Amino acid sequence: MYLLECHVDNALRNLSRSLSFETRRGALRKWTLLPPGPAHSELLQVMALSCGGIPFIRHLNHALMGFSKNVEAPLQVESLLLPHPPRDGYRIKGSPLGVGLRIDHRGTPISLKRNQCRHIPSEFPVKPLAVGNGNGKFLFLAYGPFLKAHCGTDSFDFSNPLHRLTRFQSLFAPLTRLTDPVAFLKKLHYRAIRAARYPAQGVLQKISVLFAELFHLNTGPWMGKACDFSHEWSQMRPWEQRALLPVLDAMRHMLDAYPHSGAPLEEPALLLMDRPDRFCTERIFPEWIRMLDRLFPSVQLILTLSERATGQIPSQVLAKRLSSAPSKEKTGIQPRPVRLRPGMVLLIDVDGRLPNLALMKLSQSLKQQGRRVVLLPKEAYVKGVEAVYASCVFTSVGSLSRVKRLEHYYGSAFTVGGSGIDIRRRLPQEIEGMPPDYGVYPNVGKVAIGFLTRGCPYHCPFCIVPQKEGPVHQVAELEELLQGDRHKLILLDDNILSHPNAPELLEEMVRRNIQVNFSQTLDIRLLDQETSRLIRRIHCSNLKFTRRVVHFSLNDCRHLDLIRRKYDLLGFGPGDNTEFICMYGYNTTLKEDVERFRFLRSLPGAYVFVQEYQPIPGGPARELIHFFDEQADEQIDALIRIKYSQNMKSMERYYRWVSRRYAETFGRLHRGLVDTIFRYNNRHNKGRYLATLAGTRDQRKSLAGESSSLKPLCDR
Repeated sequence: MYLLECHVDNALRNLSRSLSFETRRGALRKWTLLPPGPAHSELLQVMALSCGGIPFIRHLNHALMGFSKNVEAPLQVESLLLPHPPRDGYRIKGSPLGVGLRIDHRGTPISLKRNQCRHIPSEFPVKPLAVGNGNGKFLFLAYGPFLKAHCGTDSFDFSNPLHRLTRFQSLFAPLTRLTDPVAFLKKLHYRAIRAARYPAQGVLQKISVLFAELFHLNTGPWMGKACDFSHEWSQMRPWEQRALLPVLDAMRHMLDAYPHSGAPLEEPALLLMDRPDRFCTERIFPEWIRMLDRLFPSVQLILTLSERATGQIPSQVLAKRLSSAPSKEKTGIQPRPVRLRPGMVLLIDVDGRLPNLALMKLSQSLKQQGRRVVLLPKEAYVKGVEAVYASCVFTSVGSLSRVKRLEHYYGSAFTVGGSGIDIRRRLPQEIEGMPPDYGVYPNVGKVAIGFLTRGCPYHCPFCIVPQKEGPVHQVAELEELLQGDRHKLILLDDNILSHPNAPELLEEMVRRNIQVNFSQTLDIRLLDQETSRLIRRIHCSNLKFTRRVVHFSLNDCRHLDLIRRKYDLLGFGPGDNTEFICMYGYNTTLKEDVERFRFLRSLPGAYVFVQEYQPIPGGPARELIHFFDEQADEQIDALIRIKYSQNMKSMERYYRWVSRRYAETFGRLHRGLVDTIFRYNNRHNKGRYLATLAGTRDQRKSLAGESSSLKPLCDR
């Protein structure tokens, strides 16, 4: 976000004051310079309070009651902000957002409502800033005139839910410590050079060039593998270290705030600085300003400076402008609703992850009747259509809510089917026998989709196939599915290996040399010498057809010895890709899950993809009352020691599920499991996760307590 306006009433040193940072023609001043002195230092502080959010400013190490001039009239700050959707968490199409703050004579902060604001134009919404995760929701940084860094004590641990405070605390408390520069440079160097991560590479390269060009530092060794940043930092003069300290701290926070950006230093932010001319010598100050300008091209800067320092800033820097009208590419503005001609038939794929075969067959039938058809995903609300047919595959809350909204909108013109609605409702036989219309999924290309066989001989209680499809039976020939010129196949068969003609069907796939994705997995227990040989010869692929992979299932710990013998028939080695879909949350215990994962880790080339059990209508409930036993902690320790060569991101979902159940069962967190969850991904969420006990407690109440109270919540 950017700051467009700030209005202050009843401040101790400012009384009533209004500032606008916009210029004409939809531009925003990148640099705003204020004179030095207590009044403007206070102005920066009240801006920071307005942008900080109530849950965080309550924990500032600063007496808030000292801001008000008159105890009878509280301090009131109103700010107009410009969001940058979707990165800010708001879905506002480039429209300004108002935030208001009142601090009474006791120092209690209160968020203002629309009718309490005096200065924010009535056409703009007013709402409290989202607490979010303290990162990408709205990044603003603030620095006071006296800065000091951690020295060997800043561990980059995000366990504190109030981590966001470190971004503006130094503006209020001179003793606040900033990022340890050596620790940060070492971490950045590791990510850029050792781990070869693209964002870190770009940042390290950029500062190496700028620091050498503007500060004349010898940064030549920085891009080398053997660079020792303890030595490099010690070789800098004290004024150089002092000048770089806030810059490196700001870089660290931008990297943390935009972990998924390829160029995090180019993201929008707001930066407040009180007397940055004290950070470096008068001679180098113009170059220091140029460095800020080039390092952070999209950051709005509001500074207090001495008159002499203001005169040193290059005029071409002061002339810089930021766009106050974000482009559509950056705002996440949705395209205009689809306009259809009156009388068209609308098909809606409510929740499918694959091209919907039923809708494609229905489209073929409708087009043969001369009717015009269009298919749209998820939800679509269009006036003037003749009829609407929807397919819902899953019984999730989201899918069923979507269907309910569509029914309400379209009324009697709406027809819905699919396994998520009614497993007995089928297409008429004459439509079922038609070839699918691939034209409604233009991105499918030369990929075919369909069934050779339907049904399964087993009667697993958690599965709808026995009720929906019955015993295994063949429904099509391979030639029908491929339509002559298609060479890739998404096969939807429930259990093709259970069909008596399975060897002949596999043999034909080998003969035609097609790529096949067995989307519903294969039953490894049914393999024999012949089918194993054929599976090895088929080009089994992932769903995108970008690499070879064979899919099996393993939902419990039964028959592990049999599965090992069958797996050995395939002759797979460490270089192969064999994915086992493992269901959890149904009737297995943690001990059994660990046994499954250990077993799969012992199979060469095998790895895990986990899926949580979702009860089907009328199906069995979860049986998890005995999921944990008296050795739960030891079993979790064993779980997090199991590592696969790939797809550990999938396992993270299981870790989170176990962690939440552990918190609900024992009232605490397993620290080793939490550390594993946040070792590589979303580290900035760790503090909130700890404070809310894996999401089992209300976040607002958690932040109302002191961060030191989190320690007892973590076991081990």
